[in-house]
Amino acid sequence: LQLVESGGGLVQAGGSLKLSCQASTRIFCGMGWYRQAPGKERELVATINFDGDTKYEVFAKDRFTISRVNARKSRIYLQMDSLKADDTGVYLCNVDCPSGVAWGQGTEVTVSP
Repeated sequence: LQLVESGGGLVQAGGSLKLSCQASTRIFCGMGWYRQAPGKERELVATINFDGDTKYEVFAKDRFTISRVNARKSRIYLQMDSLKADDTGVYLCNVDCPSGVAWGQGTEVTVSP
């Protein structure tokens, strides 16, 4: 299983970005986004299960939207709006299945004040 993220970049505070994560195979379990800011530990952003149920960390509610729209359930998105400088970091895609956990390499998001 390989996970490939894309969509990161440099954006001004208040702007938007849409991240994408493509899995190399159909995923029958939960997927999610994590992030790691410079000098900080990795933290959960949002998750989505196979049925499309979502969960968000407090900082992501009302600003970020996770979605999983293709029939193969192999791609997820993270729409990020009203970005803040504190949202800067590497955003990583995650698959969490009973058989194991997989991570992508991450895509870098930089929000300028």
